[in-house]
Amino acid sequence: MRIGLYPGTFDPITHGHIDIIRRGASLVDRLVIGVAINRDKGPLFTLEERVEMIEEECAILSQQTGTEIVVHPFENLLINCAKDVGASLIVRGLRAVADFEYEYQMVGMNRALDDSVETVFLMAEARHQAIASKLVKEIARLDGDVSKFVTPRVLEALNDRFK
Repeated sequence: MRIGLYPGTFDPITHGHIDIIRRGASLVDRLVIGVAINRDKGPLFTLEERVEMIEEECAILSQQTGTEIVVHPFENLLINCAKDVGASLIVRGLRAVADFEYEYQMVGMNRALDDSVETVFLMAEARHQAIASKLVKEIARLDGDVSKFVTPRVLEALNDRFK
């Protein structure tokens, strides 16, 4: 069974993330969505809230793609998380050249730690290239319309959080 890992903080999950999950699912038999527990980032949503949002969105994607999609919180090194879930492939989404520089360094370090795990980059669809969770949160906080960047469930969660 080919297992892939798509890691991130997903605070919150956006249409850009969902696009990468859908496309990443076509590459593997099981796609694990690794939800990073990153206390330094100070997420808007708790780990439990993020996991629940992702599980809701991925249930639909799993049915559509026929690929098993599971959610797995992690707080250790990404390469160790890959080992923990049996992943031989890490899926990463790229929006811009700036993303590539950081990701290139990460791949180098991950390969130095374990060269049996490959990393695959998927370019964001053009319509999703500007979407970043950080910007979505900022727009929502300032009472802007983020409905074209997130699903209705996530929009509701954002609206509830910023009331």
